[in-house]
Amino acid sequence: MKKYISKLFLLGSVLFLGVSCDSEAELTTLKAVNFPSDITVSATKLVLTEDTADDQVLLVSWPEVTFPIEAPVSYAIQFDLIGDTSGANAWAKAKRVEAGSDVLSKSFNGRDLNKIAVDLGLLPNVEGKLVVRVEATMDRKVYSNPITLTITPYEKSVVFGEIYMPGSYQGWAIETAAALTAIQKGVYQGYMTVPVGAGPGFKLNTARNWAQFYGAGETNNDLKNMSDTDFTLPGAGSYQIKVNLNTLKWSQTPYAWGIIGTATAGGWDKSTIMSYDHQTKSWKITADLVAGALKFRLNDAWTINYGPADPGTNTINLDNSNAYTIGEAGKYEVTFTINEVDPASTGYPATATCTIVKK
Repeated sequence: MKKYISKLFLLGSVLFLGVSCDSEAELTTLKAVNFPSDITVSATKLVLTEDTADDQVLLVSWPEVTFPIEAPVSYAIQFDLIGDTSGANAWAKAKRVEAGSDVLSKSFNGRDLNKIAVDLGLLPNVEGKLVVRVEATMDRKVYSNPITLTITPYEKSVVFGEIYMPGSYQGWAIETAAALTAIQKGVYQGYMTVPVGAGPGFKLNTARNWAQFYGAGETNNDLKNMSDTDFTLPGAGSYQIKVNLNTLKWSQTPYAWGIIGTATAGGWDKSTIMSYDHQTKSWKITADLVAGALKFRLNDAWTINYGPADPGTNTINLDNSNAYTIGEAGKYEVTFTINEVDPASTGYPATATCTIVKK
């Protein structure tokens, strides 16, 4: 008899625990949770402009969502194209913005909403449609019904200025990194000399800080925002660097000014290559010269060369056949400074400047 009583007690305990587990599961997992009413927005049609980029342009509000257990509820906002909100991959490409815990609204300024719209594919200055919904999360995620927004984004104007190129060549110090100057909208150009023994890696920064930078994407010549992969140059030498932020591509071309003439080691046959000083934006060399002639040419060729129309000045002229005369042998520091805005479209400037100083 005792054996039967024990078995009945054990069976009852198991059934009791099973019922308890099922009850708990029903309370926390099986009980339906929904938004009690629709979300609201402060406007359904927005024309965004750069002048109001810092203004609050959209307020999304929602009712409190009640889950079966007492704990903070996290909310987030999702934006997406209408065509991407159905099917097997519905909302997979949505832009998600955290709102916080136990909050019932989230505001967006013009700049942030414009970036969301453009990132999702809306064209600048063209009316387009997005949908917005709210996500509530505790032990699961539930979503509100979406609301359709009609948005006209703007194209952010590009201020002609500079981007920066920190890298191994200068110890990755953004404060002293080489600057690339805008030569047209979104296109930057500059020059770089990688010393022998220096690493070839670099990044591209939009300001003299690390808040935003580009590294290599799928290939070395693709720009990817905030990529940890360094761009690389082929090795020691001087290069012209072009960066196109419109296409997110960059390119490098071997490029160096040099001195040539009977005063130099190569005579009239081979240029002695100069190095680019990115801090003074000039080409420099310290070299042993002998008495004789000296002028300047690009890429060890006569296609682009400069000589002085008046050897008594520091001004040198494009395609001038004259040369400076070095009076006596010795060690000289030679600099060459030229304002090359965009040689590919505007040609090389008529004049440049130089200094030739005996050490």
